[in-house]
Amino acid sequence: MTAFDLARVRALLGSHHPHRVTIVPPLREAAVALILAPTAEGGPALLFIRRAEHPKDPWSGQMALPGGRRDSSDADLFATAIRETAEETGITLQPSQVVGELDDLSPVSPHLPPLVVRPFVFGLSKEPAVRLSAEATLYLWVPLARMAEQRTEETVVIAGGRQLTVPGYRVGPHFIWGMTERIVAPLLALPD
Repeated sequence: MTAFDLARVRALLGSHHPHRVTIVPPLREAAVALILAPTAEGGPALLFIRRAEHPKDPWSGQMALPGGRRDSSDADLFATAIRETAEETGITLQPSQVVGELDDLSPVSPHLPPLVVRPFVFGLSKEPAVRLSAEATLYLWVPLARMAEQRTEETVVIAGGRQLTVPGYRVGPHFIWGMTERIVAPLLALPD
């Protein structure tokens, strides 16, 4: 994906029928926002955050997308994505900015919580200001073209100190892997 064309992205995602998972306890629901904004070069960039270190967070310190678990006050998962994004980044997303949805995904590791994540893709006309909450320590706007070039495999340390070689994207000192990689990969695979 080289040109920032929201109409094209909307059309491609509009013809996609996302896979949905039926939520049955103990599964919990979550949502993330893939926020696209134009770069100075004209191509799209995607917003990532680095999660704060917290001993009870299984994704502590990892690069992630804004989002989180559904709250009982959320009308639906779309509301979850908007609320969580505002809480973590200070970005107020509007329903008119959604350009599509991707497939529901769950963690593949048995060490992670039983969760189903619904990804929503948003397209913004310009890069918004970001004000991080205590839940995040860093944000990055990463050009999608650069991400595609940085696809690699690396060894990470997971629960119990085990090492695992996983696919991901190397962006400077940051490695985007796991659920975040699995959510982003279909967006990067959209045809040019």
